[in-house]
Amino acid sequence: MTYEAFLNLVERLWGEVPEAFKRGLQGVHVLPQAKPEPGVPGVWRLGEYLDPGPPTSFGGFEGLGRHIALYYGSFLEVAGPGFDWEGEVWETLLHELRHHLESLAGRDDLVQEDLRRLDAFRRGAPPGEGGR
Repeated sequence: MTYEAFLNLVERLWGEVPEAFKRGLQGVHVLPQAKPEPGVPGVWRLGEYLDPGPPTSFGGFEGLGRHIALYYGSFLEVAGPGFDWEGEVWETLLHELRHHLESLAGRDDLVQEDLRRLDAFRRGAPPGEGGR
């Protein structure tokens, strides 16, 4: 899939998300690069939720807002024959959107779940073990 086709896919899928779920989100950024998972060779971050956190006394976060980033290059790294581009993009968008909604609610359940899965992955456990 080309970068342009990926952009179009993300735009179409994002348009299917109800506006109520996008409240407080500044946007979705589709970045061309791959993003390796730090400390886990051969693992790629497909997307991430970027939340600058609460404002500081220095005002450093004011106006930055909350964003979702998708890494086209990471999708290319994991795509193989028969890769379900639409399914994987949709799953990634919804995952990052859940991070956003939990952040608005003051929750970090998915963050904790992600950390457990990443820890299990680093220890060499098969996917799904040690993370749920």
